[in-house]
Amino acid sequence: MDRRECLTVLGATAAGLAAVATGTAQAQHPGHLDKTHQDCLDACSDCAKICDITFHHCATQLAEGKKEHARAMNMAADCAEFCRLSATMVARHSPLMVDSCQACAEACKACAAACAKFDSDVMKACAEECKKCEASCREMVKSMGKK
Repeated sequence: MDRRECLTVLGATAAGLAAVATGTAQAQHPGHLDKTHQDCLDACSDCAKICDITFHHCATQLAEGKKEHARAMNMAADCAEFCRLSATMVARHSPLMVDSCQACAEACKACAAACAKFDSDVMKACAEECKKCEASCREMVKSMGKK
């Protein structure tokens, strides 16, 4: 075997091992989160989505002259950002996730209160999802030994 053939075989072997290792890591990924972490990650992701939908709904209402939606619109935008941050921190197993989850719970509480003042399906759905996320984040913080 000449030098070129040897390098080709080594390169193909390395590529094959990398592909196998990547497939294994992806298959194990869901098992890396316990139930509390996975529930929090899911709740934060779901809440960010509904908050973005609510933001758009409120923007439409504002465009129609309904100024009372301004506060809820801002709360929904801010809450969505806290939720995305917490989802990222939980997925990464960041040592700062307890801090992001505490802040997220407070943001969700405030957003739920702002949205609950309105009698529309979108606003009610946002308030409910925020309450679920708040509870999940508080459970995450509790599981990490924090108050």
